[in-house]
Amino acid sequence: MEDLVNLAQVVVGISVFYVWIFRFHNVLKEFKSFELNDLTRNFVGASKMALSTLLIVGVWFPTLVFIPSLLMAGFMISAQFFHFKIKNTFIKHLPSLVLLLLSLTIAYFSMP
Repeated sequence: MEDLVNLAQVVVGISVFYVWIFRFHNVLKEFKSFELNDLTRNFVGASKMALSTLLIVGVWFPTLVFIPSLLMAGFMISAQFFHFKIKNTFIKHLPSLVLLLLSLTIAYFSMP
């Protein structure tokens, strides 16, 4: 089970990095449709990148994982809220929903 949790940590971490680095044009469009300002977008991006780094490093240092996984889950719950707010289709909800479930799974199995 530990290997699956480690895999989940890497998947969540790399997925967030991928979106915020290589799909940033999508992030810009989404935050604009959510009517959130640039400061909020930058705060969310920097926070998610830091949390992703901690999740990946947590493969070698497991004590770093619990709080970042809960915080990442919180960001994903927020993403779900905003997707519902603007009435996006389910397919738009799916990536953050999967990352939410993975983050909660990671948190559950890394509880102190």
